[in-house]
Amino acid sequence: MFLRVRVVQKYGGSSVADAESIKRVAKRVVATKQLGHDVVVVISAMGDTTDELMDLALQVTPQPPPRELDMLLTAGERMSAALLAMAIADQGLHARSLTGSQAGIITTGTHGNARIIDITPGRITKALDADDIVIVAGFQGVAQDTKDVTTLGRGASDTTAVALAASLGADYCEIYTDVDGVYTADPRIVPSAQRIPEISYEEMLEMAACGAKILHLRCVEYARRERVPVQVRSSFSDKPGTWVRDPQPVDPDAQPDPEGAPVEQAIISGVAHDRGEAKITIVGVPDKIGEAARIFEAVAATEINIDMIVQNVSAVATSRTDISFTLPKTDGVTAITALNALQEEVGFTDVLYDDQIGKVSVVGVGMRSHPGVTAKFFSALAAANVNIGMISTSEIRISVVVDQDDVDRAVAAAHTAFGLDATEQAVVYAGTGR
Repeated sequence: MFLRVRVVQKYGGSSVADAESIKRVAKRVVATKQLGHDVVVVISAMGDTTDELMDLALQVTPQPPPRELDMLLTAGERMSAALLAMAIADQGLHARSLTGSQAGIITTGTHGNARIIDITPGRITKALDADDIVIVAGFQGVAQDTKDVTTLGRGASDTTAVALAASLGADYCEIYTDVDGVYTADPRIVPSAQRIPEISYEEMLEMAACGAKILHLRCVEYARRERVPVQVRSSFSDKPGTWVRDPQPVDPDAQPDPEGAPVEQAIISGVAHDRGEAKITIVGVPDKIGEAARIFEAVAATEINIDMIVQNVSAVATSRTDISFTLPKTDGVTAITALNALQEEVGFTDVLYDDQIGKVSVVGVGMRSHPGVTAKFFSALAAANVNIGMISTSEIRISVVVDQDDVDRAVAAAHTAFGLDATEQAVVYAGTGR
């Protein structure tokens, strides 16, 4: 009996940046359909359309109403979906474009950062049964309570694709971008970075959380929870890309990957970086039970995600200590406002803010069983004359905060120290990425 493969493909903005790019994507989609597969496509807005729409809104008003902003921003994906359907029709196949709402993507009502609650893919399955290609506008859904259009946050077309793959029982989900897969570091910073043929959900989750932009964090979380295999590929080449999935049994007769070193045996899978964080230091906190809790309860009330935390040893003479933590730069003003309101009540001396930092992380399951990873990482940074400001670890990750000007140098030094440099330079097809 013939078992039909069902695949969800997602194309980022750089993959559909102009009319010629859309035609190229249409050919790839049609080729997949001609293999006999059911094909669902999730598509982002063309190029920088979302940014341009945001700029336009800010020219009209400095504070766009969130509901209307979502109505505006979702237009970019609807344009891309319709244009791709036209390009596929030009090649003789029938495609239906659907908004997130029409595709049955039900979300929370938080405009600008909604989360998927459920997917009712009746219209999609009906179209697939009619042998149509289905194109879904990414980044959007409909609120369960108000029925208003919502957006899922920047980069969330990845999450839409994986969520649809799970709800449709797809065999796998392909994420198309502007590089040939997941690399051991950002190839724009480390040209000698090498493609990773396969990486576990666990490692990919850590790399995404540490700033690797190739996959959206919520997408990886969803893929791991629903056990959806994800293949990250370039829409500009036919290279095999990277599989993100549960570790596969090793075939002793398998030939080595011709383009990638045996990174599955490496201690470290990759080096990630994040320039989007800032550091807040609360100076002179009374070293008493409950004071730290009060501080972080105030920050939590503003719905800010905190990353790294360091508390110094209290001074004997004053019984006061300093607490530092990192958070997204975009939340800096909100956090400072909340802390200033708490200063008189808690009695700390001052609040310092530094947004000229970056986070560099090494990730790999191999560090569970290999001692000396921390020493090698820190020695490499020292040799590169990079000072460490903060340190954080998990079972398979070591992260450090460094000066923003030192990020590139730190990434390159760590990459070389752990033997991840390739002999050939990686190719970035579309410049700035997704």
